[in-house]
This record gives sequence, structure tokens and C-alpha cells, in this order.
Amino acid sequence: MKIFSNSNIQKVMASYKSKTTKACQNNKTYEAKDKIEISSKAKDFQVAMNAFKNLPDVREEKVADIKKAIASGTYNPSAEEIIDKMFERVSFDKKI
Repeated sequence: MKIFSNSNIQKVMASYKSKTTKACQNNKTYEAKDKIEISSKAKDFQVAMNAFKNLPDVREEKVADIKKAIASGTYNPSAEEIIDKMFERVSFDKKI
């Protein structure tokens, strides 16, 4: 007995195909593309981070001024200033 020559089987198969095609078409209409929205705070942060990244690692003007002061003998930081800066640096390093 051939199953595919039976007209009832053909009707069932046709019905099944049309339902699966409609289901596939319906799924396509419900597909939404992914979308990202960035808040204004995040945009501001990104601008600030980019500006920070573009800053030089060493402030050449300040280094030049201190070198001149050392060479001329006018650079005399107090012991307190030196200790304060040392502790600021240690505190900053531990936070990272």
C-alpha cells in the first residue's frame, strides 16, 4: 500500500505545510531587532573618560617649573608637604 497516493494523507500534509508556513511567517513579523539606548549620564561619562584618556601622563610645564626652582635653589617644600603627598599617594594606590 502506498501512503502518498492516498488523497486523505495528501490533504493532511497540505494542511500541515500551510500551518507551518504561516507560523514561520508570523514569527518573522514578531521578531524585533535589538536596540541599545544610552542615558545622558552615560554619554557625559563617556565624554569625560575620553577627555581623561587624552590627557598627558606628565604635566611638562609643572615639571619644567619645578626643575627651574630646584636649579635656582628656590624649591623648598616643607617636611609636612612631603609627608602629606607621600600619604596621598599610598592611599590612592590602595584604592585602585
